[in-house]
Amino acid sequence: MAQSRSERVQYWRNRLLVSVRGRATVVTVAFAALFLTVILVLGMLLVRDWLERREADKAERTTERITFDILRGQADVTLATRPDETGLVQIVSPNGRRVLAASPPARGKPPLASADLRSGSLLVDRRACPASIPGCAWIFGLRVVNRSPWGPGVMVVSAEPLPSLLNVWGLPLSLVAVLLVLLALVAWWTWHTIGRAFAPIDRIRRELSDLDARDLRQRVFVPRTHGEIQALGETVNGTLQRLEEATDRERRFISDASHDLRNPIAGLHMQLEMALDEANDESRPLLRSALRDAERLNDIVIDLLELSRLDSRAPQPVEPVDLAEAARREVDRRGDGVRVTARLEPGVVVRANPVRIARVLGNLLSNAERHAESSVEVTVRRDGGTAVLQVQDDGHGIAPDQRERVFERFARLTESRERDPQGTGLGLPIAREIAEIYGGTLTIADSERGACFVMRLPLAPDGG
Repeated sequence: MAQSRSERVQYWRNRLLVSVRGRATVVTVAFAALFLTVILVLGMLLVRDWLERREADKAERTTERITFDILRGQADVTLATRPDETGLVQIVSPNGRRVLAASPPARGKPPLASADLRSGSLLVDRRACPASIPGCAWIFGLRVVNRSPWGPGVMVVSAEPLPSLLNVWGLPLSLVAVLLVLLALVAWWTWHTIGRAFAPIDRIRRELSDLDARDLRQRVFVPRTHGEIQALGETVNGTLQRLEEATDRERRFISDASHDLRNPIAGLHMQLEMALDEANDESRPLLRSALRDAERLNDIVIDLLELSRLDSRAPQPVEPVDLAEAARREVDRRGDGVRVTARLEPGVVVRANPVRIARVLGNLLSNAERHAESSVEVTVRRDGGTAVLQVQDDGHGIAPDQRERVFERFARLTESRERDPQGTGLGLPIAREIAEIYGGTLTIADSERGACFVMRLPLAPDGG
């Protein structure tokens, strides 16, 4: 579970920090966070100042109106307020200890500005959070130094509760929530927009990764964006066109050269055989060596011609092929050297070209005979919906780190060079190419002794 979580963390780390899309999103969100933080902090300060000023004006207007009414002798002892004024009004004694009169909402509450009255203040204009009212309020008070219905020196105090957003954490928390929502929207918009912009590039990348080096006729998607991405797609297709033309020229050259070389090599082979029949004892070893070289040259030409056909993916007629029968025929053709045993399950039918299947069997058996100590075993069997051909020898085997190298063209291991100096190094690559053409695989499996080549091909539907 810990490993899975670590893999997920690594995956998202790569998506966010390694990919262009992720880095662009992170950078955009970072700059947006900085910009929005500054804007929202300034906005918070402006909103807070505007709200406080609005409530302060309301408290000040109420206090001034009641004070003027007192000075004119028109004070309402009930301290009734108007709809546009604050409802919390008190007439407080000069020492700030008693409430002499109060509006209905402020009755029964302690003095709202007792500390300021005890200090002898003539004017109170500040924010306060008295325990007698919920939250905080803006307090505004004026001292009436002349005569009043309650005597001289009393103070008229009005309190307007501030909105809950102006409390200690209300407005900051609200702005943080707004900031997070905006950053989430910026991140989503950036990720989505860049993803849509990069979608054609990702499609081009996928199509390029799916291209087969032996079949360059495919082309990638070209988006009609009239911009750099469309130019990229057109450039990629132009490059593929040039690669296809160069590869076709190379294949044609190999094919033509192979065809043209076969007749001279065949003539040379015949002349060497005739010369060998008439040669004396001194020249006979030299002629035999030349004949072997001619045979090796002929094998190389045949293999190159077959590779050219395989690379071009030239269509070849396919038909149901009984893999067991093909293996039996190839085993029967073997000489008296290494003992070859067969375990063949009947009815294992694949759809392929019989000549190419025979080529695979011949290459695998020849390779096994070269490296075997005393015996080779050929097995044909079913494995679910797959036909399995297994060729195993009892030789020294192939090291795990060399098992893919033997399928490279012209690659020959040291033991192979020692056992067969005349080999071309193309037999196993040709066998794998043929297996892959028909939707199969050719690999080297683990074995207790020797090398075990395993070819898997899809079974023919309904037995052919």
